[in-house]
Amino acid sequence: MANPAAVAVNTDAFIPVNTQTWVNGRHNVRCVKVIDETWDVKTFCFMAEQPVMFFFKPGQFVTLELEIEGQQVMRSYTISSSPSVPYSFSISVKRAPGGHVSNWLHDNLEEGHELAVHGPVGQFNCIDFPATKVLMLSGGVGITPVMSMARWFFDTNADVDMAFVHSARTSKDIVYQRELEHMSSRITNFTLHVICEKVERGQSWSGYRGYLDQAKLVMMAPDFMDREVFCCGPTPYMKAVKALLESNGFDMNRYHEESFGATPVDVEEEAIEQAEIAQEETDALVPADMVRVEFFSAGKSIQISPGETVHAAASKLDLQIPKACGMGICGTCKVLVTEGEVTMEHNGGITDEDVAAGYVLSCCSVPNGDVVVDY
Repeated sequence: MANPAAVAVNTDAFIPVNTQTWVNGRHNVRCVKVIDETWDVKTFCFMAEQPVMFFFKPGQFVTLELEIEGQQVMRSYTISSSPSVPYSFSISVKRAPGGHVSNWLHDNLEEGHELAVHGPVGQFNCIDFPATKVLMLSGGVGITPVMSMARWFFDTNADVDMAFVHSARTSKDIVYQRELEHMSSRITNFTLHVICEKVERGQSWSGYRGYLDQAKLVMMAPDFMDREVFCCGPTPYMKAVKALLESNGFDMNRYHEESFGATPVDVEEEAIEQAEIAQEETDALVPADMVRVEFFSAGKSIQISPGETVHAAASKLDLQIPKACGMGICGTCKVLVTEGEVTMEHNGGITDEDVAAGYVLSCCSVPNGDVVVDY
């Protein structure tokens, strides 16, 4: 018989760790690992100084708050890891020729580097659109959100039939290749198909070549019409996928794609032009036509013309509300409206819970009358 004293358990070792749960907002994190995925793609892994459970919906993204050459820069990246590994999260970044932020991350972000992130947010995810059969389509580094979904289904032993189709430029550009092959070898409900646009000298590739088309899609996923489709990649890739599905009469209510990033130059130029026009119109308005926006914490207020956004009002007062996309996608510019109402036309950058609590995205919120903002 065993000696009770010999098997005594140190109960202190089982005291639960006092952790917080990740919610949409600003959080300080530290880079704990940098992984070379391919010759031009790196994965950056982050953790909080104090334990945080990083729960999010696979497919969602975060916005990094960086300081580059003395300037604050905001940039959004999809979370490539799965919430099934909850104490950290990762992003995978492709070095882009001339890419201001991606090149800086590759050259400067190392283990131990601390920064702030905003999020998680995003309507492109596999939780809000449950299905028993899914088709994951990706091009290039657009693989990151669908990889998060695949990892989630794999880790949780989900009863989901996954057809995973990835398009890469060459075989050396296939991100997560070994992990994808491992997943395919371990479970029967994950089928992997990779297409390489071309094969360069010295490379060996026996898989599909060229581009995703009708013939390849039918061979890879003959039942694609019955699947929920999640797609991410360069804009031309997603346009081609949509055209292909539409030509087959696919129910596009079951098609989901991710699109976010830095505000396009033409959007910024249009915003500047519209601001100038709005200012001219403001000069001609009588006070009764104006809308008053008060920023309570800053102790400042301003009269703006009808149709201008909360963010535009802040800018006129030299109040820099962080902003990354300018289109209501990234969620970076979230502020709390304590008095008054606004009309907000966002693109998934804010949750229903935040809206119910009075939060708005300042870049796409137009006051309906006088408002007070807690900023």
